[in-house]
Amino acid sequence: MDEVVVRFAGDSGDGMQLTGNQFTSTSALVGNDLATFPDFPAEIRAPAGSIAGVSAFQVRIADYDIHTPGDSPDALVAMNPAALKKSLPDLRPNGIIIANADEFVDRNLKKACYESNPLEDGSLEGYRLYTAAITSMTRLALEDTGLDLKTQDRCKNFFALGMIYWMYNRPVETSISWLHRKFKRRPEIAEANVKALKAGYNFCDITEVFQVRYEVEPAQLEPGFYRNVIGNNALAVGLVAASRRSGLPLYL
Repeated sequence: MDEVVVRFAGDSGDGMQLTGNQFTSTSALVGNDLATFPDFPAEIRAPAGSIAGVSAFQVRIADYDIHTPGDSPDALVAMNPAALKKSLPDLRPNGIIIANADEFVDRNLKKACYESNPLEDGSLEGYRLYTAAITSMTRLALEDTGLDLKTQDRCKNFFALGMIYWMYNRPVETSISWLHRKFKRRPEIAEANVKALKAGYNFCDITEVFQVRYEVEPAQLEPGFYRNVIGNNALAVGLVAASRRSGLPLYL
């Protein structure tokens, strides 16, 4: 493929921003051009499982120069019903849905205003639906770590990331190195996330849940140093540059 748009969506606290950033960083090191769109919850501390509490991260990678994060995702990772409900209208026809089946229970379906389970009622026939018990399999992969269930569940985003890495043929080593740096003082947390990442990758490899894998070749970019920044950082850098150019003092 010459380009692909992936959206990670889940509850606030599911680590979707972190997951999206890891996919972005890995794709940058592979050599793809990219653009991202972090989408934060509509409400501060919205009820868990509600549509207003959905956090999402969209990233577009390509083998050519791009300037936008894309309009319609090719693939959606939905960690709960609310994430599916909010993001489904944007997903392109015949797009890929990877859903965490463990979260599609009656309580969460009601919070997302579903009258029936969309994974079972045929309403997603226009898409390529893949379901996986992401929470359960994460716990299974970490059952010998000695961590409590709450801590284990915080690793499920890396299980989902491992699945996406397999599908789009991304290396896992970059995220593994990042985890060891990030949790240098908590090696048990780093190792748990590494196990979850590898478990998601191996799940796809062993079960052949996906019929095909996709490859996005590196873009032909000009040699040099590149910086990945979010909007606020870019605005601050621009203001500093304008201040230096004008010779006027700037207070941030």
